[in-house]
Amino acid sequence: MRSRYSAYALAEIDHLLRTQPSDQPLRDRRRSLETNCRQLRWRDLEILATEAGGLDDLHGTVTFAAHYSASGEPGVLRERSRFGREGGRCNGAWLYLEALELND
Repeated sequence: MRSRYSAYALAEIDHLLRTQPSDQPLRDRRRSLETNCRQLRWRDLEILATEAGGLDDLHGTVTFAAHYSASGEPGVLRERSRFGREGGRCNGAWLYLEALELND
C-alpha cells in the first residue's frame, strides 16, 4: 500500500502498472495514470486499518485516507483496498486487486 501511494506521489508509473493486474490495454492504463499524477499532488497517507497481509498471508486489506490537492484545493481519497500475492505464493509480490466497499 505504501509503495503504491509513494509511486503516485512520485509519478512512478511503471511501479503502479506492475502492481495492479488489469485486462485494460497497457497504453490506456499508462495514459490514465499519467493524467492522474499530473492533476493531483499527494500530500499524506493515513493507514486506518489492516486485516491480514502479513508475511505468511496470501491476501490482505488496507483501509486508508490519502490526502491530496488538485488545483490548490484539498481532497481526501478514502478506500478499503484488497491486495493479493502474485501467483498465489507467499513469496509473491503484493498486487492491488480492487477497492472494496467502505463500512462507515
